[in-house]
Amino acid sequence: MSPKKKFAGIEHEVPQNTKSTVVRLCGHLHGQRVRLTVVALSIVIYVALSIWNPMYSAIVIDHLWQSVQAAWQAGTPFSVTGTMGRELVQLTVQYLFTWLFYYLQSYLMANVAESLVLELRSQISRKLNRLPLRFFDQNKAGEILSRVTNDLDKIAEVLQTGLLKLIVAIGTIIGSLIVMFYYSVPLTLLFLVFMAVSMAVTNVVARKNLKCAADRQETIAVLTGVVEEYYNGRDVIKAYNHEAESIQRVSQAAEANRAANQRADFLTNCVNPLIRLLTRLAQVVIAVVAGKAMLDGAMSVGVVQAFFQYVNQTAEPLTEASYMINSLQAALASAERTFQLLDEEEERPDPEYPAAVERARGTIAFEHVSFGYTPDRLLMRDISFTARPGQKIAVVGSTGAGKTTLINLLMRFYEVNGGRITVDGVPTADMTRSGLRKNFGMVLQDTWLFGGTVAENIAYGRPDATREEIVAAAKAAKVDYFIRTMPHGYDTVLDNEAGNLSAGQRQLLTIARVFLCDPPILILDEATSSVDTRTEVDQLRHRPPPVHHPGRGHHSVYGTGQHHRAGGPQDPAGQAGGLCRPLLQPV
Repeated sequence: MSPKKKFAGIEHEVPQNTKSTVVRLCGHLHGQRVRLTVVALSIVIYVALSIWNPMYSAIVIDHLWQSVQAAWQAGTPFSVTGTMGRELVQLTVQYLFTWLFYYLQSYLMANVAESLVLELRSQISRKLNRLPLRFFDQNKAGEILSRVTNDLDKIAEVLQTGLLKLIVAIGTIIGSLIVMFYYSVPLTLLFLVFMAVSMAVTNVVARKNLKCAADRQETIAVLTGVVEEYYNGRDVIKAYNHEAESIQRVSQAAEANRAANQRADFLTNCVNPLIRLLTRLAQVVIAVVAGKAMLDGAMSVGVVQAFFQYVNQTAEPLTEASYMINSLQAALASAERTFQLLDEEEERPDPEYPAAVERARGTIAFEHVSFGYTPDRLLMRDISFTARPGQKIAVVGSTGAGKTTLINLLMRFYEVNGGRITVDGVPTADMTRSGLRKNFGMVLQDTWLFGGTVAENIAYGRPDATREEIVAAAKAAKVDYFIRTMPHGYDTVLDNEAGNLSAGQRQLLTIARVFLCDPPILILDEATSSVDTRTEVDQLRHRPPPVHHPGRGHHSVYGTGQHHRAGGPQDPAGQAGGLCRPLLQPV
């Protein structure tokens, strides 16, 4: 596997282990042995017919030529006899079967290629669900999507056409050369001189094209990531008048992609006309020599025309083989990038015999928790506090101190480096992630709404919820009024990330979503930062039934990486001038 300087960035990834990539691709094709067997048989029959057809045409043409000469010498009109007619019909049938087996192998190979891509896409989909949050923090969404789309499309394209043509080309070249040596050793050796020159040119171009192919895929990933990032942040870009800078950055990425495409396309496409030129030169020289041999009686008319068929039949596959070798190298670069994604380190698997907390009472304890995004740089050290049922817990600290990180650890988006976290006395590490998370309702500052109706977005956590339950949750979140002002109310379709709604309205919809789920524990991470003060106070005061109104009490104050203080209004942390004081006012 090639070394990675970065998952998908400006740094280049040039495949270093082609053999390993090919072996791994073949392993994914193991389940399609029947189709591949039929493809192999079709290729064998197709190649055999391609080699036999010119030989048989030489026999037919010699018979025709002899008949024409006999008729001319006898002074009688030329006519096709019964034997000659059968030979022409047989030749036609052979060419028909040649086309039939070519169609069969092309159809089945397309099926194999698409099935392989479907399997890889399914594996990537499952892989993405098993990757830790750290992976998505370190890689742009556009760059990951490039692996799922562009790289897999390149693999499918080459398997459907390139690999098939390469295999056929190899068989056709070998068979044709054997027959050509049978007809004329000198002419075949002359042709091989031109072929050797063509192979040398192909080898030089192929080596250069390998790195260009990797560069092209890298620049596509970078361009996709930049466009996706700037599209999502278009409002902020406009607000800070950074249109020129963003256009320049996109232009730079597009220019890098254009240059990489130009280099790769030039190297890929220049091989074809160059080899065709060499082939035409070979045909001219061979035509002169073969013409003299025919005049001397060493070769018949049928043999000469068959030899030229073999020249074209050998030169054309050679051109295709040269082209497809370059394309195969591009596909191998894409395949290696895909396997790098599949080989990424996954999150810790759920325990084999997990503990279960069906509906948590709400006692959460951090016991001497330590955590860092990298083991050598800990963000938290020896964090300990307890949140008990019926309490509102406020986590306060400076920007970047790790307040959201606490939530990520509690939800097991990240794993702790030391200590443990418990829910109702059960360590979260002993629970399945899904079993743990069903006890929590979480609303973040950054909202996410999908393409669908307002009702479907609210019912995301409970797809079986009735319309009455959806409306009740919306009313509790103080969002029912503005929903009813929309064109179709709860059936209004949201698209483009609900760009027609304000940030506050989007936050209220996500709050209604979590209210509908009615989780035993509610986490708000600046969930009302874009909501007006009156609505925010109402939401802090109420939750939808049957959840009981939580009382005030315990507050955890979090500062610079170590636990400072935990307590209620009587705790010194909540006294005048303390960091908690604004949070201790009655709500």
